[in-house]
Amino acid sequence: MKKFALITGSSGGIGRQTALTLAEKGWNLYLHYHSNQTAVEELLGEISEFQGEYIPVKADLSSESGAQNLLSQIFHVDAVIYTSGTPLYGLFQDISDEQMDGMWNLHVKSLMKIMQGLLPKLLQSPIGNAVIVSSIWGQTGAACEVLYSSVKGAQIAFVKALSKELARNNVRVNAVAPGAVKTDMMTSFSTEEISGIVDEVPMGRMAEPSEVADTIDFLLSSKSSYITGQVLSVNGGWYT
Repeated sequence: MKKFALITGSSGGIGRQTALTLAEKGWNLYLHYHSNQTAVEELLGEISEFQGEYIPVKADLSSESGAQNLLSQIFHVDAVIYTSGTPLYGLFQDISDEQMDGMWNLHVKSLMKIMQGLLPKLLQSPIGNAVIVSSIWGQTGAACEVLYSSVKGAQIAFVKALSKELARNNVRVNAVAPGAVKTDMMTSFSTEEISGIVDEVPMGRMAEPSEVADTIDFLLSSKSSYITGQVLSVNGGWYT
């Protein structure tokens, strides 16, 4: 069976590693990106050895039209992996309406519209599946990341509700909630700040992107066939 997965945010650290992991497992991939075409071209070069079908898809999911632009480029899909996201640091009182709209579109509305648009395809697939990459802050909240925590929490609520609606149709929907991961998202922190974060993590280190990707791979596999509506915390024991 020729199986296709859509990975949104494939130019980011977790999305890129997920693409490498799934390509090695025989998945054909739609590789979504917004502006970092160079990163996607490099990724295409890396996964070409697996000889699958890999299709770049460009769309700005923070805009109102982004989800529809993406949907118009998808023809067959068996799984959706939504890794798109960006943090926003600062006091809640300083957040603008424009920032609220952009973050809501990127993390929640585009996710909902994409899932809604692809549901007919997922329902036709014998392995219909979705994995949403949320965050530890969607589970517990973070000061100075109130908006980010809120949209990531909305993703978790969406997963829990949609999974119940689709369970009888054998389409599974789960989430992964990483803690601190070694990706470019951490480059805005100083060495001292990163050290302070690591000190809070019981395992004493950040996650590797491959550890998140392996969790996504597990949730897509038959080994998790009775798992739906769950949030798997990949955080080294930081939040339990």
